[in-house]
Amino acid sequence: MTVTPSSVPTDIEIAQQAVMRPIRDVAADLGLTDDDIDLYGKYKAKLPLSLASAPPKGRLVLVTAINPTPAGEGKSTVSVGLSQAFRRLGHNAVLCMREPSLGPVFGVKGGAAGGGYSQVLPMDDINLHFTGDFHAIESAHSLLAAMIDNHLYHGNALGLNPKAITWPRTIDMNDRALRSAIIGVGAGNGVMREERWVIIPASEIMAIVALAVDAEDLERRLGNIIVGTTSGKEKRPVYARELGATGAMTLLLKDAMRPNLVQTLEGGPAILHAGPFGNIAHGCNSLVATRAGLALGDIVVTEAGFGSDLGAEKFFDIKCRAGGLNPEAAVLVATVRSLKMQGGVPKTELDREDVGALERGLPHVAHHVRNVQQFGVPVVVAINRRTSDSAAELTMVRDYVEKLGVPVALCNVWAEGGAGGETLAREVLALLDDKRAGFRPLYDTARPIREKILTVAKKVYGAEGVDFSSAAEKSIDWLEANGLAHTPVCMAKTQYSLSDDATKLNVPTGFRITVNEVYGSAGAGFVVAKCGDIMTMPGLSKKPAAEGMRLRPDGTIDGLS
Repeated sequence: MTVTPSSVPTDIEIAQQAVMRPIRDVAADLGLTDDDIDLYGKYKAKLPLSLASAPPKGRLVLVTAINPTPAGEGKSTVSVGLSQAFRRLGHNAVLCMREPSLGPVFGVKGGAAGGGYSQVLPMDDINLHFTGDFHAIESAHSLLAAMIDNHLYHGNALGLNPKAITWPRTIDMNDRALRSAIIGVGAGNGVMREERWVIIPASEIMAIVALAVDAEDLERRLGNIIVGTTSGKEKRPVYARELGATGAMTLLLKDAMRPNLVQTLEGGPAILHAGPFGNIAHGCNSLVATRAGLALGDIVVTEAGFGSDLGAEKFFDIKCRAGGLNPEAAVLVATVRSLKMQGGVPKTELDREDVGALERGLPHVAHHVRNVQQFGVPVVVAINRRTSDSAAELTMVRDYVEKLGVPVALCNVWAEGGAGGETLAREVLALLDDKRAGFRPLYDTARPIREKILTVAKKVYGAEGVDFSSAAEKSIDWLEANGLAHTPVCMAKTQYSLSDDATKLNVPTGFRITVNEVYGSAGAGFVVAKCGDIMTMPGLSKKPAAEGMRLRPDGTIDGLS
């Protein structure tokens, strides 16, 4: 598939003009037959779960980024464009990405399938209901929530404390009104208690689907979910398996557990599966999708949510550790816009040339380079070009990065597709050819929870220390006493700053991280530390992207981007 840009159409217009390949043909490029895939129409398919246990033959490349502006820095677009570039250079590259959540689609960003001439298709399906994975996760999560309240209503044989239930409800939408609610109001409607909702990407079941390696592991992890504690001094954890929920939850997830095969705008294979957010969850596509890609292709390009301080750290410390993955190179996406914002330019003026602000913001990219390097993974900086970037600004960033001693490439994949990423692809290939990678996680999971949190705060964020609320202190003690002492930590904090304060830009110093809440995700296999004012249920902006969307009379979609 070849598309030549002649003007500046919108992302959805570009996607609608593309001529897609039948997904059978995309699968055939990977050596798969019709018997290996289950079709979801002409352009989507489910892959067999068995691919996740096949011997890997590919090499793994991570795409991460500096801290983003509210508009994002094009990390997904670069990931798509890089995979397209590899294929143009003769490599059997496979793209592995997360599935979009409806919350951001209808909220601020308007879509999450790449952009311009570096998108995954069918873009409208992917951004909406896709193959139903999110709905299945919501259903399994809701089933467990319903069974908890049903158990309370019918006598509470397990002695579950209604005031100590930790399992929330979920919905795949930004809805701040659901952050705190009262349920069970009225006679005969169950036990009245406080309740909260989280968005699906923050659901523990999303994390479980993203980290489970097979159906047996999925069911085991679901059973390990802690739903709350018992009353009295003992405060024993109560597990989902004790409620008899595990079997039915597994049934609801049997198809959602399988990776989805789609294609890039240039017809290359893309495996999209799972969608935990990088700021409030672990931010990576599924382990089974990445393993499938490694079994099918010679290079796998994957991405992790937001900046290296969030998604990349969790990719290395949680996903790679859990799945035995060996990343051999990383791409750090940087933009002139973001670096100018780090240098003090308001977001409304980022399209105006300002080399002074850009110079002030450049240390920010150096911090993120060091973040990746400390995991033993070589990195190349990709300057994701935007039409508003001036030649002087682009030269300033390139010169600065070269002085850091790492390779740098100008990337123009939004406008040129794979052709605009060939220089970047060659730089990544050079890193792979050097075989200098020596991946290592940042900390030993056997260390105490507080020490692991402090390690991330100091070594990744640059904090002086960590302050724990009294509630967090008590939670940590309880978690360490109840089997969750030796797990990775999943840090939940703002994506806009290296600190836990979104207003502290660039490379702040002299700051401390405040951990307000710590809770266990025993099924996922990690402990979550919520920092600053981060929330697991976003809200809509004053003018959400949903206001600009519609279905045209001819059945096509307008407004997705």
